[in-house]
Amino acid sequence: MSLDTISELPALRARIGEWKRAGLRIGFVPTMGNLHAGHHSLVKIARERADRVVASVFVNPTQFGPNEDFARYPRTPEADAEGLREAGCDLLWLPSVETMYPYGAANAVHMRVPGITDVLDGAHRPGHFDGVATVVSRLFNQVQPDVAAFGRKDYQQLAVIRYLVRDLAFPIELLPAPIVREDDGLAMSSRNQYLSPQERATAPVIHRTLLAMQEAAAAGTARAAVETDAGAALTEAGLVVDYAVVRRPDLTEPLDGEGGDRVALIAARLGKTRLIDNLEFSIPR
Repeated sequence: MSLDTISELPALRARIGEWKRAGLRIGFVPTMGNLHAGHHSLVKIARERADRVVASVFVNPTQFGPNEDFARYPRTPEADAEGLREAGCDLLWLPSVETMYPYGAANAVHMRVPGITDVLDGAHRPGHFDGVATVVSRLFNQVQPDVAAFGRKDYQQLAVIRYLVRDLAFPIELLPAPIVREDDGLAMSSRNQYLSPQERATAPVIHRTLLAMQEAAAAGTARAAVETDAGAALTEAGLVVDYAVVRRPDLTEPLDGEGGDRVALIAARLGKTRLIDNLEFSIPR
């Protein structure tokens, strides 16, 4: 199938307007580009619930800290377009920074989701989720989707967007998508290509550690011990750990002996590359 690319907001709104007047449901997949099979799976999930699928590619400057990898974040527009076409996407929305932030990123109106943005990645990357909430709210306003697909790999980001959608009453159904992994368990990520061959061989320890955290938590091991052992395993493998924790789905700390749904979350640096992953599971009540 064909894929149209639009870079100007009036043209995007005209196309979306045509589709909506025809009674078509719009699916949306926001991305920062350098797309892989995980992103393509989001397009397919959106396609199941929509008549037309829009994907955006925009490397958002407001969610990168001053010492993070905005400048070197991989940009592969031709390959992205081809992958989206093969995945069944109808329209690529490719805005410029000037289109997204007419007054410039430094003078933009900013969004902030309280509470869940202050812990874990929010604590280690101050302002990151403010930038995520800011750009996603703008993209929702531009595309006006009926459904939007987001991967579960960035668990905290998905929680932020859920909060945003409910609090601002966006008429959008969120479609959380399973994590797509390599054969050795490493969660697919655009940042994986930063890894050296040796680092790439080490990286699956993150998924193995998540599985060990699940097993230990299910066996009744105290949460503090689960987290300490996970951090030690990652450190021994050569990673610099930001966090390795077990939380309730709302990211609060569960009590020992408490049953219910859980998520184990890890963020760690391998060389110059920061990797995140998570694993959802349940403990019998």
